Amino acid sequence: MRFLLNSLADIDSQLKAIPNNGHGLGKLYLFQGNPAKIFRRLNEQYQLNKICFEQDCEPIWNRRDDSVRALCHELGIEAVEKVSHTLWDPRTVISTNGGIPPLTYQMFLHTVEIIGPPPRPVEDPDWEGVEFLQLEESMLSKLNAFRNIPSPEDFDIVPENICYVAKVNWQGGERQALLHLAERLKVEERAFKGGYYLPNQANPNIVESPKSMSAHLRFGCLSVRRFYWSVHDLFKNVQIEAFYHHIQMAGGEHITGQLIWREYFYTMSVNNPFYDRMEENPICLNIPWAEPNSEHLERWRSGHTGFPIIDSAMRQLLAEGWLHHTLRNTVAMFLTRGALWQSWEHGLQHFLKYLLDADWSVCAGNWMWVSSSAFERLLDTSLVSCPIAFSKRLDPKGEYIRQYVPELANVPQEYIHEPWRMSQELQEQCECVIGVQYPERIVDLAKVSKRNTLAMKALKQALIADGAPAEGPPHCRPSNAEEVHQFFWLVD
Repeated sequence: MRFLLNSLADIDSQLKAIPNNGHGLGKLYLFQGNPAKIFRRLNEQYQLNKICFEQDCEPIWNRRDDSVRALCHELGIEAVEKVSHTLWDPRTVISTNGGIPPLTYQMFLHTVEIIGPPPRPVEDPDWEGVEFLQLEESMLSKLNAFRNIPSPEDFDIVPENICYVAKVNWQGGERQALLHLAERLKVEERAFKGGYYLPNQANPNIVESPKSMSAHLRFGCLSVRRFYWSVHDLFKNVQIEAFYHHIQMAGGEHITGQLIWREYFYTMSVNNPFYDRMEENPICLNIPWAEPNSEHLERWRSGHTGFPIIDSAMRQLLAEGWLHHTLRNTVAMFLTRGALWQSWEHGLQHFLKYLLDADWSVCAGNWMWVSSSAFERLLDTSLVSCPIAFSKRLDPKGEYIRQYVPELANVPQEYIHEPWRMSQELQEQCECVIGVQYPERIVDLAKVSKRNTLAMKALKQALIADGAPAEGPPHCRPSNAEEVHQFFWLVD
């Protein structure tokens, strides 16, 4: 909420800085209530001619937007809806693919290639001659408008997790987003010159301040088209420079791959209001997860599983509202097919509540993929990220773990990923007695891994017995094994 309000305050301050022909400064008006009812009252007072809004393609917002469209039709107001939250209009992608969503990423790439490159971002608007309306106090009162940009406390929202110290304080707003983009492009440029792309994926760094743009994209602080074309233009310039210096460079067809995956998940959800659940979701395999285990779920949510990389990640989420995507995959796999065998729906709801960048479509799509419920090729657990091995690879010195799990601050590097291996004497010396200062492991990984593998095999055999093909029933799946390895950052 604070990030959103930062973003609105940034818009308001930019509007107030616009000269307004002597009619006063611009202002962002914020109303709380049903949009259609508010527009109806505004129309009664000011006779509206046009209402402009951004397309929100996710089906969970259809009722809201349909009510505004219906109002405009009823009152003869022009409704202008623009596609700007995505690179392409998902409905255009679906119609180009013959009326159905592309079932694989490669099919999606083929479809958008037919459509053509996304439009470039437009320039800043020319405000010359624009007059800003000043609403009367009586109208503000009638419409329950905020006089100033509200705070989270105005909505009775207070910090939940004051026991966790945030290492990164995210700030919303276009100006912050553009500063962040400039830093991100420096990282992209170093990667291009070093002969690789997608640096956040190729060489994930979970210790330094994140360079992710996802929160800014989610709230519209940064145009996704600006991000897309900034990276592509940068790559082209680096290519030209390399050509003049006779340096070979890899092709750039995947340099914005993560943005394309975002588009893919949006497209898959656009006509599916049940995309965030198992029941009635046509693309989701109904894996028979265990009954909800309240203790396991609470220990996972709060970061007290006894596995350091899981606990540090879950505590970072609570403190900062963000996680590197490799960590998201790790904690999601641990909750579902990797260890606890709990439904991905529990994890999705937790992520939607706490993640700054939690797009409904992208977040649900990732959870279905990681849990093998959709977007996966095979129903098995062979490609499982072991939290211990992954932790040693991603955070070899334990710097990240110590940032978010202070109970392990004194644990030697040799044991930081497996503190239960310390002798009782060493545990006492480090003030990290397992079961006292730091929790026992929530499960025996070897046992649950075997159990989960057998459960997946049994489900696959049951589906085949019901007539499904050997590779599993028809559903959304990766185009090839390379996609899976890139997505999960797996070792060959």
